[in-house]
Amino acid sequence: MTLTATLLDPILKANPARPLITFYDDATGERIELSAVTTANWAAKTANMLRDECDVETGTSVAVLLPAHWQTAAVLLGAWWCGAHVVADPADAEWILCDADRLDLALAAAPSGGVVALSLDAFGKGLTGLPDGVVDYATEVRQHGDDFVPWEPVPDTAPALGDLSVADTAAAALRRAGELDITAGDRVLSMAEWSSLDGVVDGLLSVLAVGSSLVQCRNPDMGKVIARAAAEKCTRRL
Repeated sequence: MTLTATLLDPILKANPARPLITFYDDATGERIELSAVTTANWAAKTANMLRDECDVETGTSVAVLLPAHWQTAAVLLGAWWCGAHVVADPADAEWILCDADRLDLALAAAPSGGVVALSLDAFGKGLTGLPDGVVDYATEVRQHGDDFVPWEPVPDTAPALGDLSVADTAAAALRRAGELDITAGDRVLSMAEWSSLDGVVDGLLSVLAVGSSLVQCRNPDMGKVIARAAAEKCTRRL
């Protein structure tokens, strides 16, 4: 199976309606809660867009220059559903997905495929004034379907995250969940960044690998952390 199917299928079978990712941005007051099935739908839309518009397939190298955000989770899961290889260095990527703050960095890398830019807007507003050839994620992704089926199987040995294969990435996520003491019944409050490949494993994949749920805080107001943990019934903190 793809890495995305490996992570999401058990969660969807167990309880598709339960909250899987709850996202806060204390700088904007934003709170968005995604169930397992809604997370899967966003990942599927992203996978369909990447395959149909960007020709992303097994082994295509992709760099993700995005903060820890619910849309970043959709991007990563969508990319892996296509069989993409997520790399750390944008210079090594055929496609780069980035936010507006890192658009210049993405363009300077001159990826052979192109650049997809995300506004990360809570209401789905796209970016304006983008250079020719840059794909606006918010505009394009909504045109694609909520279900995704790969055209061909993605081997367990295909590269998925840095030097790790699909199988190795899934194993690393399970191992880190054990080391971080995250279990299936946990609700994990996290302020961790996903700016490195290790950060993605610890902050996102370890939670999904054991079927836990994530409360991710961006620009955290530390004065709200204790009350938020209680309100969200969190049992672990990263």
